[in-house]
Amino acid sequence: MDEQALGEATLQEQVEEQESTAQQKYGTFGGVFVPTLLTILGVILFLRQGWVIGNAGLLGGWLIITLAFVIVTFTALSMSCITTNIRIKAGGAYSIISQSLGLEVGGSVGVPLYLAQTFAITMYIFGFREGWLYIFPDHYAIVVDIVVFGLLFMVAFLSAKLAFRIQYIILAVIVGALISVGATVFTGAMDQSIQWWGTFPGAPENNFEGVSFWVVFAVLFPAATGIMAGANMSGELKNPKKSIPIGTLSAIVISYIIYMTTGYWMAKVAPVNELVSNYNVMIDYAFWSPAVLGGLLGATFSSALASIVGAPRILQALSDHKIFPGGDMFSELAENGEPRNAILLTGGLVLATLLLRDLNTIAPLITMFFLITYMMINLVVFIEQRMDMISFRPTFKIPKFVPFLGTVGCLFTMFIINSTFGLIALGFVIITYLYLSNRKLKVPYGDMRSGLFVSLAEWAAKRVSSLPEQNERAWKANLLVPVRSARELRGNFSLIRNLVYPKGSVKLVGMSQTDNDSDFRDSLMDFAMSFNRENIYARWSIIDSDNFEETMLNSLQTLQGTFFKPNILFLRLPAHKRYDDEIASIINQARLNNMGVQLYVEDTIAQLGRSASVNVWIHEQGPEWDLNMELGNMDLALLTAYKLKVNWNAKMRVITVVEESQVEEAYRYLENLLDIARIPDAIPHVEIGSFQGIMRNAPQADLDLMGLPEEPDFDKLRSYVDETQSACVFVADSGNENILA
Repeated sequence: MDEQALGEATLQEQVEEQESTAQQKYGTFGGVFVPTLLTILGVILFLRQGWVIGNAGLLGGWLIITLAFVIVTFTALSMSCITTNIRIKAGGAYSIISQSLGLEVGGSVGVPLYLAQTFAITMYIFGFREGWLYIFPDHYAIVVDIVVFGLLFMVAFLSAKLAFRIQYIILAVIVGALISVGATVFTGAMDQSIQWWGTFPGAPENNFEGVSFWVVFAVLFPAATGIMAGANMSGELKNPKKSIPIGTLSAIVISYIIYMTTGYWMAKVAPVNELVSNYNVMIDYAFWSPAVLGGLLGATFSSALASIVGAPRILQALSDHKIFPGGDMFSELAENGEPRNAILLTGGLVLATLLLRDLNTIAPLITMFFLITYMMINLVVFIEQRMDMISFRPTFKIPKFVPFLGTVGCLFTMFIINSTFGLIALGFVIITYLYLSNRKLKVPYGDMRSGLFVSLAEWAAKRVSSLPEQNERAWKANLLVPVRSARELRGNFSLIRNLVYPKGSVKLVGMSQTDNDSDFRDSLMDFAMSFNRENIYARWSIIDSDNFEETMLNSLQTLQGTFFKPNILFLRLPAHKRYDDEIASIINQARLNNMGVQLYVEDTIAQLGRSASVNVWIHEQGPEWDLNMELGNMDLALLTAYKLKVNWNAKMRVITVVEESQVEEAYRYLENLLDIARIPDAIPHVEIGSFQGIMRNAPQADLDLMGLPEEPDFDKLRSYVDETQSACVFVADSGNENILA
């Protein structure tokens, strides 16, 4: 091997194993294959599969086994795919989901997954006890439970390496049990005629009142939920991206063959009535019953051992990312790499649940938490495949239908097994997600959420582009705000915020006359962040230029080609006349680009006052006073006033000035307008006389909204501030707004 090839190999090794620590030393066989196989070959194989075959018949039983294994195989394929695309860390499924959909989603699934793994330890201990009492019926159940728990806890606390060594012994015991079952081929015990399709009589517990195909499926399916046993040790594998796919999938294949074969054996050795009534068929009909009893005890003990070793690793990963407050102590590792604080808490929870003596009530909820985890793994891969991101380059590729069917299959199974617990589990996950979202967790690594939202935005953009461009019902205020200085923006911040809140947006365009105007840039960025903190989408940009008019004209033209283009130009008219020509030119350009205009003229003394009242001035509509969908230059003014009314919790008046003979028609018109516009709390007001002379005597407001003429006289507009003794906004419609929509 030449030096270049050696260097590449070393680099690859560093990439794959740079976070290996002293505890990360388990390979594919011991770290993934054995714990996964032993967890799947559990108590259901030894005590419940005969009942499944007796109810469903051999073909029905094979169909149930196949359906269950297809669902978990799709999940295993998805898990294998995603683990070859990321550098999976401690926590197994939690790490997979967090690195794809973020800590909030990962934590909302990781917390129930940890609880499910912890409660499953108790369930496995109860299963072990049942087998033990079959041999020693005089022993006290609580004593058996405590002793078994003590052994499990001691092994887990000392070392995961010891646990794996014990599992090799248990594997040998289970192999012996299966050999004892298979040996009956040579004794002539397999002499029963096969019932290919069952009648589903039920169980002794319900006096054989009958069950459905899906009830039998629900009984067998938990046997297949052990596929995460190896993945839970992801933080302690030498090469998880290779070990998890090979170990998990090979364990599933071998388990499936064993379940299908033993199903055939049961159909041949025992009559149907015994299969449905005797849960110990495998023990009773084996060549050597003690071997099967040993297999039953070994299967339940190994499943509990895998869970008591795996669950603290999930807790340690959750604590390491501060998923719950005060959890730092559980993220600590002992000198040998064991998460002993997490093991202590897990042991305490198991001991507490053991004292409850019965977890049958919440047993379905444990299965639901596992299924939600599997569903999310499939969903992660499904989303990543559909996004076609360049970062999604798994070395283990799967067809696109696999994660989709895996997601649907897991969701379907949840509600087949128990729809009530399915809803409870989903509700728990959603509540946890909402809680974590408010925690503002710091993400220690990148995820695909931004890419996901960008993909959704691109999809939405393509869909919107095929629809009519003008949609008056979907209108919202998207402001383009030219900024000469941070000072003027500071004075307008509150008004701009209330003009767009809650669904609008703000685009700040600043002009810098120097190349290194860092203070102005920082100010503009701070204002954008302030808008975002107010839940307003805001973006900013700086254009280096010494010609404000030219800069704004170019910006107006350029932004019209963007998808989220602004639809209102917000300008401030200063008290001096220095910028009047520039402002007039910019307003004309905005009109040519079909943008609305809001020209703000501040009352330097009163400013916006208490922000408690708004007046909208509209021209008289006589002599007909007909109301139709085309209101003229009134829609944006009314929409603006309505937003301020809501955001300020202000009083709103709509004012017009008419001759005395038209007062009644004017009131009728305004009342009708406000009714159709759905602004019932606004006050119609009619003044008699001329527009110019009546303003000083009209009802006072903190802000007056008026139409912006085609050829505005800025001196006249400034005079209106003195006339009304309030700040004024002069508004021009773009033609795309409609207060009546």
